[in-house]
Amino acid sequence: MIVPVLLVAGFLGAGKTTLLNHLLAHPDGRRIAAVVNDFGAIDIDGQLLGAVSDGVVSLKNGCICCSLQGDLLRTLSSVIKRDPAPDAIVIETSGISDPAEIIRNLMDPVIFKVAPLETVVTLVDARRLLDEPALAQDALWRSQLRAADFVLLTKTDLLEPGERTRVEAAIIGDKPKAAIFDVVHGAVAPDLLFSRDLGAPRALPSRAPMASEPFAAVTWTSQAPLSLARFQAVIRQIAPRTLRIKGILLFTEHPGQPILFQSVATRGTLAASPLLPPDGLTAQLVLIGREGEIDAGEIDRLLQTIVID
Repeated sequence: MIVPVLLVAGFLGAGKTTLLNHLLAHPDGRRIAAVVNDFGAIDIDGQLLGAVSDGVVSLKNGCICCSLQGDLLRTLSSVIKRDPAPDAIVIETSGISDPAEIIRNLMDPVIFKVAPLETVVTLVDARRLLDEPALAQDALWRSQLRAADFVLLTKTDLLEPGERTRVEAAIIGDKPKAAIFDVVHGAVAPDLLFSRDLGAPRALPSRAPMASEPFAAVTWTSQAPLSLARFQAVIRQIAPRTLRIKGILLFTEHPGQPILFQSVATRGTLAASPLLPPDGLTAQLVLIGREGEIDAGEIDRLLQTIVID
């Protein structure tokens, strides 16, 4: 059983609990377990989320980037062993947590094997960033920003015309514009947070309010021999135009060993896969991008070049 982890970071009041509340109330067919870190003896976030789901585990009176590291790893181990096991784990950090430290802990080989870190999102209060310009120079705020795969802007509905451009300008030094998304009332499209199941690349329909940002998916398969070196070169071209890529492939350089490839934003990994591509295929890939920015024909043309004639 492999349970992916979503890490949610951001300053105090940025909207982390609102996002988590929305995920728990609208799980899109997933069983989601939440691990909440409220720095203080009174666990307000845990109480708020407990009304939505009984899958909330609270780490109280400490910060998981330092004093509660052991608690976090033990908690993840316990959550994974639940029956039934969750389909995903969401970790909400406290506003004073440095996600870089947490990420290092989650990359522990023992944990990563069963609970791989899939996505890191950092929420930014757009209104506060403009009202308090000094915030952009805060070392912790910058660290939270740099650790993110995607930056989610909250309270953009409180901005005046033209102010969002100023917010982006304060962020783009650390993150490209393509990695910045608006989120209202915690509603985020699942494609931004979780990889799609390779066996079911079409997302289940949902009546939950979703972010207005539309996404598109491209599926690519092959039965031909494939080159790992060519694949890596092609991915360098494709990745900047996509938000997510996930797939299982067989390369001639590693006969008999299926490889799992995952990419989110600018972060990609290759690892041994316990599963083969289905139906005698040598490759099965799902690519997610913004609608209008992901070209199925262009992707197919590029990926065909990894085929060994």
